[in-house]
Amino acid sequence: MRIDKFLKVSRIIKRRTIAQEACEKGRVLINGKVAKPGSVVKIGDMLELNFTNNATKYEVLEIKEHVKKEETTLMYRIVE
Repeated sequence: MRIDKFLKVSRIIKRRTIAQEACEKGRVLINGKVAKPGSVVKIGDMLELNFTNNATKYEVLEIKEHVKKEETTLMYRIVE
C-alpha cells in the first residue's frame, strides 16, 4: 500500500492530501529513508513522522484497505 494512503486509512494523518504534502516535504521516513507519496509500506516497516520538533515513530502491524474507526489502532504501534 502507498504510504500516503496508509497514513490516511490508519488515521495517523486525517487527509490523504496532507499525507502527500508531508511526504513531499521530507517529513515522513520509512525505515530511516525519506518517503515519497507513492512509496510502498509493508508489515514490519518503521515509520517516522517529523512535525514541529516532534518526531513520532510507528511500527506497521497490519495493512487493510478499509478499516472501521475503532480498529485503526490495530494497524500500527507507537514506538518510543
